[in-house]
Amino acid sequence: VQINEKNNSDGVNKDIKQGVVNKLKVFRSKRTGGWYSAFHCLVNQGLVTLSFFGVGVNLVLFLTRVLGQDNATAANNVSKWTGTVYLCSLLGAFISDSYWGRFITCAIFQLILILGLVIISLTSWLFLIKPNGCGDGIQNCVAPSSIGTSLFYLAIYLVALGYGGHQPTIATFGSDQFDEANPKGKISKAAYFGYFYFALNAGSLISNTILVYYEDGGKWTLGFWASTASGLLGLFVFLLGTPGYRYVKSFGNPLPRVGQVFVAAFRKWRVPNVDETELYELNGTESSIKGTRKILHSNDFEKLDKAAIVTDEDRQRPVINPWRLCTITQVEEAKCILRMFPIWLCTIMYSVIFTQMASLFVEQGEVMDATIGNFHLPAASMSAFDICSVLTCTFLYRFMVVPLAGKISGNPKGLSELQRMGVGLIIGMLSMVAAGVTEIFRLRRVIPGNETSSLSIFWQIPQYILVGASEVFMYVGQLEFFNGQAPDGIKSLGSSLCMASMSLGNYVSSMLVNMVMHFTAKGTRHGWIPENLNNGHIDRFYFLLFGLALVDLVAFVFFAKWYKGINIEDSNHGEKEIDQVLEKV
Repeated sequence: VQINEKNNSDGVNKDIKQGVVNKLKVFRSKRTGGWYSAFHCLVNQGLVTLSFFGVGVNLVLFLTRVLGQDNATAANNVSKWTGTVYLCSLLGAFISDSYWGRFITCAIFQLILILGLVIISLTSWLFLIKPNGCGDGIQNCVAPSSIGTSLFYLAIYLVALGYGGHQPTIATFGSDQFDEANPKGKISKAAYFGYFYFALNAGSLISNTILVYYEDGGKWTLGFWASTASGLLGLFVFLLGTPGYRYVKSFGNPLPRVGQVFVAAFRKWRVPNVDETELYELNGTESSIKGTRKILHSNDFEKLDKAAIVTDEDRQRPVINPWRLCTITQVEEAKCILRMFPIWLCTIMYSVIFTQMASLFVEQGEVMDATIGNFHLPAASMSAFDICSVLTCTFLYRFMVVPLAGKISGNPKGLSELQRMGVGLIIGMLSMVAAGVTEIFRLRRVIPGNETSSLSIFWQIPQYILVGASEVFMYVGQLEFFNGQAPDGIKSLGSSLCMASMSLGNYVSSMLVNMVMHFTAKGTRHGWIPENLNNGHIDRFYFLLFGLALVDLVAFVFFAKWYKGINIEDSNHGEKEIDQVLEKV
């Protein structure tokens, strides 16, 4: 085995050859990728999101009105379902990075989503909406059959699988359309994630207004078929851009690579540390993970460096054993995951706050005065204020906050990704205060003998606007942070961490609701979140979330200061020599 002992000229020649290949690829890259291809991804994202939220945004009301579930059960089921959606993002990201590649993964999971939408449309039409027009809050539906309920749950979890697997993959695939080696491409890639979240909310706006209006009026089947049509159109737009996409091949299963680092480090636990220049790494520009850039050595988690120490036993082996000796890049990939993990954990509490918008916010709005003249405003439509807040704040941030903050901080991005996430968490906490205050005033205006309050539903506007503003900072910041800090071999997995945070946030929310009801609903007490909210105190639950988020904010600030970013080897190394070769060509 020759380790770091190859002829230097061979390494230089290899660098030049690889560089020539990369330069010649420019001729093709000029005809592929860029904003035209990314636009297909953005339109696809908007249409697929519209189809998903056509089911998800009103799901809590469908469970209570059509399936006859109580408020607490419906809220828990929605939280579990939404959590499953985002948990499936890890599966999609893993398959994308390891085996299928991003294009194939996007296409297959969209087909799964469409299958789920077709089944839920047929099930509601044939089994659940009986009599026709029921579930409008006035006319009750007959008790659902077991086959209808089973098919409904099968359908919504197929939707969860399809949308969850699609989301992180389309985010990364869209960013792949820009070449980071090109300065303009790097800037465009950073801007893409903002427009990606904009497209997501543009799709949500239609589903949360038009589709919600029809579904709230009992036309559930019509809303589900409209969602199906949107999903089909989204798939068509995605496939339409096939000739112009830039494709990134899969990099193999990352789990064995990361596992090899820990096993090798454990085997060499007693081996003394060496200077970083003596650690094992391949010569040339390519890393041991084919198609990825090398990652430079960092000084934290020094015990893992032992996996890259070359021992006498390694030198004597005819073939390198990857479970005993790993490259610096491989070790640094494992370190990156460890560094991002505590940051990711701190984002879960924000997701607990965010998920209230799809459950308790809607249930709170249902018992408020939602009439405008003779028109009844669906409670779920209030989320349109959240979406408008996102769309407005996205442009305000990009064209006002970024230039101003850039002049003050010297950072061309305005605020760093971690700073944006911290600001988002603080604004999210304020939304819980606003929701709690609204509930206090709602309870004071309860009409005796009536389940509703005379307080206008428009009192909810501040809490929805604050949640929307917090999303622009937190979720867009997360997308940029986890995608930018993840090594090349696990980019989709990095994007999926944002959705995985939402997943655990929904599960934690469900757990908190159960715990609160367990401790507060004893004896003759109704608890904080009873069937009749006028007998409860969801304001206290909102304030509880504020307190938990405050503790989480302290932890986040600590880990944000501790965090050290990934350091990729300069891809322009040897540019002068490469240009000389190209002149000869």
